[in-house]
Amino acid sequence: MIQIEQIHHVAYRCNDAKETVEFYKDVLNMDFLVAIAEDRVPSTKEPDPYMHLFLDAGNGNILAFFELPTKPKMDRDQNTPAWVQHIAFRVKDEAALLAAKAEIESKGISVIGPTEHGIIRSIYFFDPNGHRLELTYVKGTDEQMSELQRVAPLMLEEWSRTKKAPKHAAWLHEEEFNGLD
Repeated sequence: MIQIEQIHHVAYRCNDAKETVEFYKDVLNMDFLVAIAEDRVPSTKEPDPYMHLFLDAGNGNILAFFELPTKPKMDRDQNTPAWVQHIAFRVKDEAALLAAKAEIESKGISVIGPTEHGIIRSIYFFDPNGHRLELTYVKGTDEQMSELQRVAPLMLEEWSRTKKAPKHAAWLHEEEFNGLD
């Protein structure tokens, strides 16, 4: 039986390797770990020069990027809304989230949020490659998380049949639950 220990890295494409490293170092305080460059893809042997970058996202999590200079300019999936595909990073608490928002905005980057999601609160912004990023902190209780886990199979089954949003966890975005004005 396969037993996953953790995600080693998640890789995305970037437009400019140096600009990408500088953004993640400057904006998110990530350390630049490793660069690998080849003229051939090791797995397929395809001739395709690339620069592969690895950044430390904390606690053993690695974020990686490929710059592919011989390929057409990258773009996002035009059939998927911009808000769907994103990379989310966890911060300690609300104070850290609000401080991060202020710091990111001070660098001239537009930030959406904080957005309330019941068990988490998040901010959103884009990197120079157009990848949507999320900073979030977890505020849900053990009971709330257990309830979400309990209803997850029920919600999936209902969604599979109807393609309509099940209401088992609607409380996550209800104003009275979240204490919003």
